[in-house]
Amino acid sequence: MARKDPGWESQSVSGGKDKRPKIFLFGHFGAGNFGNESTLQAILYRIRDIVPNARITCICTMPELVAATYGISAVSITAAAEREREFRNPTIAFVIRHALRISREPFRWFKAMATLRGADMLIIPGTGLLTDAYGLFGWGPYNLFKWTIAAKLRGCNVSFVSVGAGPIFGAAGKWLIKGALTVADFRSYRDNSSMQQLKSSGFSGRSDRVYPDLVFGLPEDLLPQDEVPTGGRPVIALGVMLVEGRYSVDESAVYRAYLEMLASFIQWSLGRGWDIRLLIGDVADEQATQELRSLLRERSETYDERRLVDNAVTSVESLLTQLAKADVAVVTRFHNILFSILLNKPVISMSFHHKCVSLMRQMGLSEYCQSINSLDVDSLIGMFCELEKNKQSLKTLMRQRTDACRRDLDEQYDLVFQALEINGYVPECLNRLPQ
Repeated sequence: MARKDPGWESQSVSGGKDKRPKIFLFGHFGAGNFGNESTLQAILYRIRDIVPNARITCICTMPELVAATYGISAVSITAAAEREREFRNPTIAFVIRHALRISREPFRWFKAMATLRGADMLIIPGTGLLTDAYGLFGWGPYNLFKWTIAAKLRGCNVSFVSVGAGPIFGAAGKWLIKGALTVADFRSYRDNSSMQQLKSSGFSGRSDRVYPDLVFGLPEDLLPQDEVPTGGRPVIALGVMLVEGRYSVDESAVYRAYLEMLASFIQWSLGRGWDIRLLIGDVADEQATQELRSLLRERSETYDERRLVDNAVTSVESLLTQLAKADVAVVTRFHNILFSILLNKPVISMSFHHKCVSLMRQMGLSEYCQSINSLDVDSLIGMFCELEKNKQSLKTLMRQRTDACRRDLDEQYDLVFQALEINGYVPECLNRLPQ
C-alpha cells in the first residue's frame, strides 16, 4: 500500500473557483510507522467513498513523502526549520535554539491560519496522538493545540476520530491536550482506556464516544488473501518491537529480557516443527530484529536459518503480505495485533501499553494477553499451546468481532461527516440513510 494506489486520485481542478469541500487531516504520518500509515489509508479510503469530490490536505510529519505516496496535498506540522548554527557549548546551543523557536512561533501561527483558509473540516484520525511521551513539540501536544485552535478561529469543524491517549506525564502536556479537545466539535476514542486516561488527566467530555480503531475500516478487498501453504510446516508470525523511551518501558533490562524471551520462544517453536516469520511495525524495529538474530547466534544451539524468515517490511502492504503467510501470530505492537485480527490470525499480545490490553479485551482475547514487563518464556509457551488448541473457535470469534467493528465505524463516519451539511454539502453517507 505504500505505492500510489488508484484510490489516491489527483485533486487538480481547472478553471473557476473550487467549490469542493476542503478537508484537512492531522497526524504523525510519513515517518515509517505502519500503524499510523494504515490509519491514514483507512481515513482516505473512507473520505473518497463518502465525500468523493473532497480536496484533502494532510498536516503531517513528512509531507513530501505523504504527498508523493497518496497523491494529496500535504504540509508540515511545523514550518520548515532554518539551518541552525552549531555551538560547542550545549547551554548556549539550548538557549539559542529555544529563543529562535519562540521568536518564530507567531509566524508559524500565522502560517497555520493561512493554510486553513477556506477549510471545512480538520480531522485528527486515530493513532495514539494524545501523549507527551515524545515531547511537546513536533507532532506532540503543542502543535496539536496550535492547529486545532487555528482551525476554530477559521470557523472550521474539528473532529477527533477514534484517537488513542496516554501516557501524559507533564502539566503542560495535559493542559495542551485538554485545550485541543475542548474546542473540538466531535470527539471519540478507540478504547475505554484512552477515555479513562484523559479523565485522570482532568478532561471529561460528556458527549464523548468510544468507537473502534479506524484500521478496522480498511476495505476487505485491499487485504491480502490467506497464503498459508498447505502440506508444509506451520508458521508463526513473530512481531518484534524496539522497546525504548517513556512510551512503553523505561528499563533497558526489560528490553533485554524481552529479547531473551523471544529467542527462547523461537528455539522452542523451531523444535516443535513451527517456522518463524519475523515482523516489524515500524522501520525503527529493524534494530530489534538484528539484535534478536545476533542473540540467537550467540547461543550455542544451532538451527536452520531458512526456517527463520526475515523478509524486508517497508510498507503496510508488505507487512500484511508477510502476515498472510502465517497460521498464527505472536506480536508486540498494537497495530500488528489489529492486522492479525483483520486477517483472522489467532494472536497473542505481548502488551507494552494499555491500548493492547483494551484491544485484546474488546476482541474477546484477554487470556492471550500478558504484559511485556512480566512475560516469561514458560508463560508464553503455555499461552501459545492454548491458542493452538482453540484456533478454530478463536477465528470464528475474531471474524464476528471484526464485522461488528466495521458496522460501528460506519455509524461513526455518518456522525462525523454530517458536519459538512452545515456548509451545503451532502455526503454520500447521508444519501444512503433512510428517509
